[in-house]
Amino acid sequence: MNVAHPFCEGNGRTTRIWLDLILKKRLGLCVDWSRIDKYDYLSAMESSVADSTKIKGLLKNALTDKVNDREMFMKGIDYSYYYEEQ
Repeated sequence: MNVAHPFCEGNGRTTRIWLDLILKKRLGLCVDWSRIDKYDYLSAMESSVADSTKIKGLLKNALTDKVNDREMFMKGIDYSYYYEEQ
C-alpha cells in the first residue's frame, strides 16, 4: 500500500491506518505502535518492497487486542506523526 499510494505526504499515516483497520476487521487485533522503534520501522518499510520479513516481524511483535481502547487509538495517531518527523 505504501508504494501504491499516490502522494508522498501521508503515505505512512495512510498505510498505518489502513493496516490497523484490516487487522481489526480480520483478526480482532491492532498494532501498538509505541512498541515499534521509529528507525527500525522506517528501515523495515524501506526494505519491505523487496522482502517483507522484517516489517512483518515488527508488526507481529506489536499486536494487541486492545482494538476498542481509546488510549491505544490516540497513541497510534501520535506515533504515526512521530514516524513522519524528520
